[in-house]
Amino acid sequence: MFTSQTSSFQESIDVEERDDFDSEEIAGYSQKIQLNCYYTIYLYQGTRSEASGANVAWNQRRTDSTTSQDDFSLTLIDSSLPSEAEPELRTYISRRLSKGALLGGMGNIATVELSIPEQAVGCYCCLLEQERLELDKYVQGLHSSLQTPELQNLETEVRPYLSQWYEESVMHIYRVVQLVQSNISFLLHAALNHTHVEVNNSDERTKADVSRFIKAASLQGLSQQDTTTASLCKAISEDTHSDLIIDCSTSPPTLLNTVSNRFCDSWIQAFLNAAERCNPFLLRQILENFKLKAIQDMNSLKRFVRQAEMSHYALFRCCQFLQGCGNGDVLLQNARAEHSDLPEACSIISVLEEFLKEQSQAQA
Repeated sequence: MFTSQTSSFQESIDVEERDDFDSEEIAGYSQKIQLNCYYTIYLYQGTRSEASGANVAWNQRRTDSTTSQDDFSLTLIDSSLPSEAEPELRTYISRRLSKGALLGGMGNIATVELSIPEQAVGCYCCLLEQERLELDKYVQGLHSSLQTPELQNLETEVRPYLSQWYEESVMHIYRVVQLVQSNISFLLHAALNHTHVEVNNSDERTKADVSRFIKAASLQGLSQQDTTTASLCKAISEDTHSDLIIDCSTSPPTLLNTVSNRFCDSWIQAFLNAAERCNPFLLRQILENFKLKAIQDMNSLKRFVRQAEMSHYALFRCCQFLQGCGNGDVLLQNARAEHSDLPEACSIISVLEEFLKEQSQAQA
């Protein structure tokens, strides 16, 4: 599954090392971008001995659409690509498979050169196994449909399902940003802080979009938290915060029980700029960079806390760090949950919490 656009797709995916986006840098996306979306599905057979009778028959009937290597074969099942571009894509994927660059169940995105009018193509590839990413989860929905002999349900199930991949798996982040606009910081804070988000007076797709956005923005499963720590963070949040309510009966929606901080606020403009330029892939990358920066800060705080157990200067550095990062409330909540069985660390965290409280009162 892949998308093309008239401006460079590489610009969208080359921001992995960035955690700052100002208006001038994103001004390069000033023109509206027209995205064309395609899909292709292949039958992958790891060895000749794995081929079932039905698969052998399928291969024999489509010999012109099969690429064979020493240890696998790749057969075209269906594609919405122009006919001249599909063999180029099949060659690219075969090359990736032969190098061991496509792991089962783990999707990845890359720029691919194909014979189509657009300047660049961003290609998402996934060898179906366990689900991990948003797109991985979507393609898992093909499993049951791919079990019929020679894909008799190609027209009725597989093709319609694949035709919706971009709308269902990529656009939800764009739709949420468009829905809440500058209030996106409240959703980012709720995701980091394990705060439940309730959507009222909306259709089911909007509720699903918000739920998926919160899940995509949260750190659970990405940071070093285990299940117990994540549960403790959620319990602490439930004790100290009310649910974030999004009431869609008004336009724009009304948000109640809103909480944010300087860190989350600093990402508002990046999300708004990318949404204005209609670039959902950039939105996704910005969201990943937001999470990466939060994880980096969380790891820094844990290191400072360990050092502060033996050094008053390290405790001072902790205070400076929390004051500067703008995300101290979230970081300390996660740190308290993760160090709940370490009394000395909890004592230091209590001192830091008191410091932040005093700073907040002084600023007020």
